[in-house]
Amino acid sequence: MDSDRFRELLGAPGPFASVYFEDSDDDDDPSPQLELTWLALRRELEQQGADESITAAIEHAVMELRLPIGRGGRAVVATAGGVVLNEHLLRPTSGPIVRVSELPYIVPILEFGVVHSDYLLVVADRTGAFITSHVDATRFSEAVDSGALPGQRLPTVANRIGELVHDTSFGELFLVGDQESRSNLLAALPEPIRKRMTTLPIADRRGGYDFEEIQRAIDTTLLWQRQGTMDTTAARFTDEMGRQSGLATEGLGAVCTALSQGLVDTLIIGDIDDATVVADESMTTVAATAAGLPRQSAATAKTVRADEALPLLAISAGASVVRTDERISPADGVGAILRCAPTPDRPRR
Repeated sequence: MDSDRFRELLGAPGPFASVYFEDSDDDDDPSPQLELTWLALRRELEQQGADESITAAIEHAVMELRLPIGRGGRAVVATAGGVVLNEHLLRPTSGPIVRVSELPYIVPILEFGVVHSDYLLVVADRTGAFITSHVDATRFSEAVDSGALPGQRLPTVANRIGELVHDTSFGELFLVGDQESRSNLLAALPEPIRKRMTTLPIADRRGGYDFEEIQRAIDTTLLWQRQGTMDTTAARFTDEMGRQSGLATEGLGAVCTALSQGLVDTLIIGDIDDATVVADESMTTVAATAAGLPRQSAATAKTVRADEALPLLAISAGASVVRTDERISPADGVGAILRCAPTPDRPRR
């Protein structure tokens, strides 16, 4: 997953509260079930010693910052300064997760979050289109007429799509409509936009479209993309390890060294369980044990959870982070694809 979406975490001071829960309600107003879910989450936050300001920020996100049409799960990460992440998950975690820690916990987002949180949906017909922009977990919808009104010529659908794509970095573009409407619109779009459009096989039912069905189709497409990313990463990791090229490594010790040296292109997170690593005060160097840290860092070393520290360090170095499943089982549950092979005398950064 592209690490840019998490970069805001790097400048936020801890401690963090990271909360994951099922949130499948389609209504904008909080349901009784959501209220019960929040009460359980609040009790767990309090038991783990969360500051009241953090708890209040989480509550505001859970109950007030509702996201468009729940996909089954939600992730909220906050500090005393407010909410840092508030995202839908394509699938909910197996159960509620609450962590209060010095570092944020983002592994469930890597596993169940969308690859691209911003996308454009175009539902076209013979008169125009209904266009919805999903940006920063908010949606904006507009109807665009392809014809003209007296005294006012509305922009064509193709022109309006071009304007929106130019102004917003959409990760994906989706198109729904009957075959004729889709064909006409695609023909009118500039080639770069046309090539990015994904057509969803949704049928017009009794003169209209089921937007829940459309959302499910979008989620399925995004899930396929995630599976494709996992497949590609797993295949490359397996190939590099098999060739002993030096461009892949595994195990806590080796991965920590590669991260500290800035060599990691893609961090692969598997089943780390409760493993810990040792980090320097500024979180720029990590090691499997204190003996692996530079001597000057040993005095301020701190023990942190590996599944929190390693993704954060990878993000700070501009590396991608991928959550893997049974496709591969790297040693200690962690592996990495490297930008270049390490050299024995390469100095620590």
